[in-house]
Amino acid sequence: MQRFISLVLFLIISHQSIAQLNDVAGTDSTFTKEISKIEISAYLDFYYGNTFNNQNETVPYFVSSNSNNEFNVNLAIVDFKYASKGIRLKFTPGFGTYMNANYANEPTTLKHLLEASMGIRLSQKRDIWLDAGILNSPYTNETAISRDHLMYTRSLAPENVPYYLSGVKLTIPLSGKTTFYTYLINGWQQIKDNNSGKSIGTQIEYKPNPKHTLNWNTYIGDERSTFAPQYRTRYFSDIFYIYNPEGKLSLTSCIYLGNQQKLSGSTTSNHYWWQANAIARYKLTDRLAISGRVEYFDDPEYLIISPLSDSAPEFSVLSESISISYKVHDNAMFRVEGRYFGATDNIFTSNNNQPSSNMFWMVSNLTMWF
Repeated sequence: MQRFISLVLFLIISHQSIAQLNDVAGTDSTFTKEISKIEISAYLDFYYGNTFNNQNETVPYFVSSNSNNEFNVNLAIVDFKYASKGIRLKFTPGFGTYMNANYANEPTTLKHLLEASMGIRLSQKRDIWLDAGILNSPYTNETAISRDHLMYTRSLAPENVPYYLSGVKLTIPLSGKTTFYTYLINGWQQIKDNNSGKSIGTQIEYKPNPKHTLNWNTYIGDERSTFAPQYRTRYFSDIFYIYNPEGKLSLTSCIYLGNQQKLSGSTTSNHYWWQANAIARYKLTDRLAISGRVEYFDDPEYLIISPLSDSAPEFSVLSESISISYKVHDNAMFRVEGRYFGATDNIFTSNNNQPSSNMFWMVSNLTMWF
């Protein structure tokens, strides 16, 4: 680790003939701008969160910013990018509690790879690309990079879909406003494959102008594994919309539905989960903004969410959140956010470790990047 940090510092302070420094672009693994030199950027997300009404070391059902009553680093990354006329390369190692929680099932040498991909341009005229490696996921309207979103914490929606994919991606522009992507991947957020089958994902992105983005994603894959031997094909689809992300008033909303097939004897049955959310942000000044979110998540059979106990009742939660953001510098942001979760059953725990149907979560955060 010490050698890695020393190498990064050396590259950062080296002469501009070696590298250029840019804002971090952790959400963009399909950049097409030609880069004559290596671009290096960095991002650090430091936070403190407390759920008050339970004594868990981590916030249940979350992988992002999930330490409870503890100052910690959610995500620290260094982003390396290079692109010429026909190739591109992206390497983004990551560290922090997000990586610990979200990559827990991956082999040791892969636990710190937020992204690691390389691409080849197949058609100069049509700008068709083939990328391979560990790729950023297209699913839902939020990623691991909190700076790019209207709220600090992630909705339940992105916390329970793949944050990353391992495989290949084909990018085909259909027009100046519409792009089609297709993925051949190991599975549902898997670098190390759980079975011998491969999964397919698709994405259609429609951007009529910078103020509007409409996106539709799908996923089909066999999810059987040693952890869930009864699982068979999973079907998933999400649609999200983003309005005016840099404007005074910004809005985004995401809905999705999943179907997990299970084998029982010789019979295959269908089991569902779904969610819907809406987020709005209003900029009071150029630096000060207030945001709000409402969401509903329903996974009655714990198909996606891991229960706190074997006897956990149905997971059905309505949540409301409010956040205040202040840009303390062009490259730094401070946020305070409060979230309330109300469930139909006792799926949380209280201070005395008793079952509870609600949870309140307060989080403060400082993010810096260059």
